[in-house]
Amino acid sequence: MRKIFTSLTVLVAFMSCQEQDKVAFIDNGKVINDYQMKIDVEDQFKVKDEAFKKRTDSIGQAFQIEAQAFNLAASKMSKKAQQEKYQELGQKQQVLQQQIQYEQQMMQQEFNVEMDSVISKVNDFVADYGKKNGYTFIFGKNQAGSVIYGAEAKDITEVVTKAINEDYAANKDSDKKASDSKTSKETENDVTDS
Repeated sequence: MRKIFTSLTVLVAFMSCQEQDKVAFIDNGKVINDYQMKIDVEDQFKVKDEAFKKRTDSIGQAFQIEAQAFNLAASKMSKKAQQEKYQELGQKQQVLQQQIQYEQQMMQQEFNVEMDSVISKVNDFVADYGKKNGYTFIFGKNQAGSVIYGAEAKDITEVVTKAINEDYAANKDSDKKASDSKTSKETENDVTDS
């Protein structure tokens, strides 16, 4: 009898602890994809990528014009001059290709750093959100399958997405105001220095 009573007491205590735990999950991919900072980073890099493509297209067209001019003038050149010019053009093309490839790699690295920052900010925000709102656990639902199923009532994806975007907008506005204030002070200093 005593063992049954002790077992029941432990079971009731365990169940009451379970009820006190506040548990939820988020769809990591959805939060990250809907995070305005990520959208802004992608937009910023789309603009950079388009400018890069225009510049490389322009460089490519200039090289093609130079190569076509060589082809037209080649018949009037000696074999030795043709060979030298051909080698010069080949080296130039190789240098241009290496430069373009290097710039692409640098842009990709910069993009990866920015995206790592976005993911880190989301993780930090969710951790802070969980602490502030009394969650014991917030699981991530993702491709790896850490949460395969969760009751809709425990899905706080939309709430967290809304909160992180509000936080981002507030910080973005305060950063813009600080930047505008700094620019205004620099302009005032320039005027008084004159």
